[in-house]
Amino acid sequence: MSVAKIQKALILPAEGAQWQLGESPIPTPGPKDVLVKLAATALNPLDWKIRTIGAFLISSYPFIGGSDGAGIVEEVGSEVSHFTKGDRVLFQGWVENPKATFQQYAIVPAEIVAKVPDNITLDEAASIPLGLATIVTALYNHDPQSITADFPAPWEQGGTTKFSGKPAFIIGGASSVGQYAIQMAKLSGFSPIITTASPHNESLLRSLGASHVLDRSLSPAEIKNEVVKLTEGKPIEFVYDTISHADTEALAYEVLAPGGVLVIVLPDLIPAELKKEGDNKKIVQAMGNVHIPHNRHVGAELYAHLTEWLQTGKVVPNRIEVLPNGLAGIPEGLERLENNKVSGTKLIVRPQETP
Repeated sequence: MSVAKIQKALILPAEGAQWQLGESPIPTPGPKDVLVKLAATALNPLDWKIRTIGAFLISSYPFIGGSDGAGIVEEVGSEVSHFTKGDRVLFQGWVENPKATFQQYAIVPAEIVAKVPDNITLDEAASIPLGLATIVTALYNHDPQSITADFPAPWEQGGTTKFSGKPAFIIGGASSVGQYAIQMAKLSGFSPIITTASPHNESLLRSLGASHVLDRSLSPAEIKNEVVKLTEGKPIEFVYDTISHADTEALAYEVLAPGGVLVIVLPDLIPAELKKEGDNKKIVQAMGNVHIPHNRHVGAELYAHLTEWLQTGKVVPNRIEVLPNGLAGIPEGLERLENNKVSGTKLIVRPQETP
């Protein structure tokens, strides 16, 4: 291999420890993998939370984080035929050090890699994987081991027409996941698409497909009343709560029509008294990573269609802010995320710029 054998990485040395710059070996791709030289990686809320919930996801330390990546193919496995060295690609990382994205090189199975079209920068591409997977795996996965909405996917028969004229409600539309929830709801044919957000994000969310943007500072009762008015009494069969706090989950459940589907991204905190016998409301907790075995098939389908979606504008990446100092800039960015000082924007770092 022509590249050096050691790379820079951002490492958690032990459970609950602070992130620190270090080194890790550059992994070697297996027969069905590609090795990617990371040009960009994105920061997500999970990245600051994992320091305290590490036991849930991390099998051993030292641990390398990061789950969003974009870069240049450096090497391909012997059985990979649809990628070559030099291709611009995006992919989702995983909680195994060779597959993580807070480093300068990572390996990934080729079936869950997509080429980046010329109209998208690698910085923008890095904003996509986790947010989009959190929607796609929760809505379109048909694996019998998964609890999902089980909607027909946009690439399947009826996937863009079945929900035509049916309203959708998305809580937290300006979050990274919320922006992709709006776009997938539009691609699936839902209309109108109602979301909550700060007023300064309204034009962005309308450009992505939202029909109505309600001020997230309104009380739950006020939001519920506005939703009823906007849908003219039509039942809402699909709600996606990208915030998933106790108050937003309660609101989401109350707005949802009997027999509908509610997707949440954190554990179920809905008060028992709201759950009426016979309401048949399905609750799905998103597990948004395409490396998970029961998500792999839908993940491969997603990545098979993603390049065309990006090229044609069916999927638009998040707005981004590039942080300085490569991997060394991540801890400060994670602190901003933890303190809710990021809105409508994805924080990006460039691993190759690490001092």
